[in-house]
Amino acid sequence: MGLLPLNYRRPSYVPGTSRTMSDDQISVGSGGSGSADGEKSSGSLRPTRSATVMGVPDALGFDKIIEGGTCPPCTTRDFMNYLIYVERSAENLQFFLWYRDYVKRFSEAKTSDMALSLEWTQAMEEDAIARIQKEQSEKIRKETKTPAIKIFNGTDFEKRTEFPKAPASDTNPFSSPPQTPYDRDGSSEYVSSTEQSYRSQANEAFTSAGIKAPFTIQPFRKEIDRVIATYIIDGAPRQLNLSDREQKVVLHALAYTTHPSALREVSKLAESILRRQAHPNFIRWSICNGNPARVFFARALGSGLIVISTAIALALTLSGLGRGYRALAAIGWVLGIATLIAAWKGMCVVLHGMHHHHVRPWELFVSEEDADSLGKRSFDSFGSSNSYEEQPWVIRYQKRNIIRKIFDREVWIQEPALRQIQDTIFVQSMLCALLIAGVSTAIFVAVPGGNFF
Repeated sequence: MGLLPLNYRRPSYVPGTSRTMSDDQISVGSGGSGSADGEKSSGSLRPTRSATVMGVPDALGFDKIIEGGTCPPCTTRDFMNYLIYVERSAENLQFFLWYRDYVKRFSEAKTSDMALSLEWTQAMEEDAIARIQKEQSEKIRKETKTPAIKIFNGTDFEKRTEFPKAPASDTNPFSSPPQTPYDRDGSSEYVSSTEQSYRSQANEAFTSAGIKAPFTIQPFRKEIDRVIATYIIDGAPRQLNLSDREQKVVLHALAYTTHPSALREVSKLAESILRRQAHPNFIRWSICNGNPARVFFARALGSGLIVISTAIALALTLSGLGRGYRALAAIGWVLGIATLIAAWKGMCVVLHGMHHHHVRPWELFVSEEDADSLGKRSFDSFGSSNSYEEQPWVIRYQKRNIIRKIFDREVWIQEPALRQIQDTIFVQSMLCALLIAGVSTAIFVAVPGGNFF
């Protein structure tokens, strides 16, 4: 593959409400960080499926990655790992993959009870929004007229509503055949403790939103209960970043039907965040071929070469040697400036020369079998939370000395489009270095000699 246009610029970082670890802990390269944890907002990102992202070639597009058309380190699994360990917002991708599979399974189900789950229309959506806004307005009006003095705020007497976390399940929804989530031989009367927990949490969510509990005989109702307990309610292990109004609207929709259209707006929001925030940040992060220690080392090396070359040029200028000797400093300037510019973009020119990148910290201390097991769990739509702080590798990597981090294990970059981007950045760095070094050399050569020694 050839180079990209020389005016190419890598994707700009897109800030969001995702949570991150600090770079000095595990992040590889200079990409991907977000704001603090705990914010609930609808976000400014709205669904735009056809939107193009500057700096991302078609070969590394969002759909290409999701469909499995890319190679390491830009696969769907790499994308999921990035969202778990760097941006800490993997719930959007996990929900997106589940919803896409759910739509397929729902459309393929041909049972007689499918008529019980009618489509949630746009008119219903607007009506639910209007009712919620009216209820909120009336609530505010009542509070304004009769303000209550909450003397027990912050004490043990304050009423608190907490939803118990759903226990982790090893069931993979992607392996289930298209069918209704209950048995027809009378055994549906038996409900496991896990299913009862999901149903209880879903019913509590409906009640708190002022909604009547839905029919349990609708197809896929048990799976929808798990979705509510995992992604929708406050305190859910993989709670999506929904506003209070969006949360209530989707609960209204899910109380009415289990049709995929009930989750249409939530899916659009999650997809939009993935396409317009997470995906470009992932590509920006993937361009970085070295970990923070290696990139810092490269910056220091580049700066050191520039300083040493400048000192040599000054010494030659002040000496009685001929002007031509001063041009020798250009070699150090070119190498130093090119190294510094590349490192500023998260690249180590030595690693680039071999088209290598450092192994990610979470992959350093695990076998291939353990890595595959962790990867499968991350793609489990109804697993536990995406927290990883207690994983053994975190402490082991933090205790790793700086020299070992600089010279961590390397692997070859298989994705051609990513190598093309890195080649382009390297050429840009060399051209800038040649230009700056040429101007600096011309200045030093033109200055009269000092003849001091």
